[in-house]
This record gives sequence, C-alpha cells and structure tokens, in this order.
Amino acid sequence: MEANKSSVGDYAPDFEIPGIDDRVHHLGRYLENFKAIGVVFIGNQFPQVEEYIERLKKIQTEFESQGFTLIAINSNDAGGTMEESFEAMQSFAQKQQLNFPYLRDPTQDVAKSFGAEVIPEAFLLDSQAVIRYAGKIDDSSEPKDSLVNSYFYNSISALLSGAEISPSSTEPVGEPIKWRKNKK
Repeated sequence: MEANKSSVGDYAPDFEIPGIDDRVHHLGRYLENFKAIGVVFIGNQFPQVEEYIERLKKIQTEFESQGFTLIAINSNDAGGTMEESFEAMQSFAQKQQLNFPYLRDPTQDVAKSFGAEVIPEAFLLDSQAVIRYAGKIDDSSEPKDSLVNSYFYNSISALLSGAEISPSSTEPVGEPIKWRKNKK
C-alpha cells in the first residue's frame, strides 16, 4: 500500500464521500462552515475504537459551539464481509449514538491521501484545510490506563483559542487499516 503521508503544515486532501445519513459529504462544505475540523479514521469492530467513542463524543459536544466538528471515516476494506459494510456502519453509529458524521471511504483514497495507517488516527484541520495536528487521540487506549495527555483535545483547544499546538504530531497507535488486496 503506497500512501502519501500528509504532514502537519500540509493541506489536507479534499474528499467527497458518502455518509451513513445517505448524503455525500464534501470537505469543502465543512471548511466553509467550521473553524476547525477533526478527521478521525475509525472502524466498526476494533476494541480500541470502542474505548475512544465516548471521548470523541465528548470532544464534539464540548467544542461544537466554538465552530468545531468531528468527522469519522471508515476506510477499512469490507472485503465481502458484513463487519465493515455500510449497513454495519449505520448499526454501529446508532448503537454508539454518534453525535458526529460517520463517512465511508469506499475506494480507500481518502485514507491513502491522508497517509492514515491505523485505527484510530486523528487529524486536525484549520479552516483553510491545513493540517495542524496528526497522530493519536491521547495516551490511553483503555479505560484502565491512566490518561495523562489528551493530544487531540488539547490541539483543538489550542487551535480554537489561537494558541500554539504542542506537540503538533504524535505516533498513532492502533490496529492497521484493512487495506484492499490488489487483484492481479
């Protein structure tokens, strides 16, 4: 899998992909309406994602009124199985009561363009589509771990208040994205 790894300071790749709400979501529309956009690559069947869902919902709730939105993207290859299918995404979102858009990257081009490698992996964009943070959500992937650094949360807070984002990147930790196997 060849990816174009986007870095902090690069422009985020544009996308236009379907959401579980049966609408097509275009990054450009979000840029017109929000000061900051969080893009998080997730999947339906990863324990680490389930551990983060409540934290992501709290981030959306806390920063929404300040001009922020979170967008979750599933880029996993469904591979003919139901676990990562569009229907499974809808069921997952309903069960988890997601308060942010959940989009499907059917060609995996969005994940490749961002250079996403694992689930979950977070990117923070400013209103000009510049990547301001890339990496892990925080330093705790399980409830029993003690949370010390909320990297993604702190980055959003700093961006919205005009402060410097530090660190601006971390090494993401999670399960590898399920890439489509090339058929020869």
